[in-house]
Amino acid sequence: MDVFVRTLLPAAAETGVAGLTVSRHLPILRNCVQAADAAVLVARCIRPEQPAHSYLLLLTTRRLVVTQQSRVLQRLRLHLNTELRHLSNVTWTPDPRTSLLELAATAVDGVRERFMIRVDRPSQMWQLDALFNHVFRPRMVAPSTAPAAPPAVPAGVVPARDARAVPPARTTPATAPHRPTRASRLTPAAV
Repeated sequence: MDVFVRTLLPAAAETGVAGLTVSRHLPILRNCVQAADAAVLVARCIRPEQPAHSYLLLLTTRRLVVTQQSRVLQRLRLHLNTELRHLSNVTWTPDPRTSLLELAATAVDGVRERFMIRVDRPSQMWQLDALFNHVFRPRMVAPSTAPAAPPAVPAGVVPARDARAVPPARTTPATAPHRPTRASRLTPAAV
């Protein structure tokens, strides 16, 4: 038994998702997740835009997979399958009054996805908040793979072509070139 299957059922049990529901979605989930990837969260959710449809959200250490189940025919289809590093602007908002936690993220294609997860008890809401903080915060503050920016140039220093800092020519009166004072044109005879 691989890591994914070994961690899927306990993650589903923590949020109260039935084993039968997980087994129905398993073929789709199995195609999206690698065997060595651990399931962190399995939860039922809805989308505010389409409350009639039921969704199952799977969060692993590397991926976010959401499957959709139609209401009438109970057909399953893949709604979202993306690596966490491809998500941007990830936010989650716990609302203790309504027992809902909203997870929102922008996918690679630019579509903003919003999911509402209903929790049974307030402690579970704060567990999910801590879980999202653990999974998403390191990716938000991780250094980018882009080359580092050149060091900041202090004010008043103009970088030269060979990238060495060269101080600019000063034009302040204290360092202006010294002009010799003119000698008096008065001659001793004129005095």
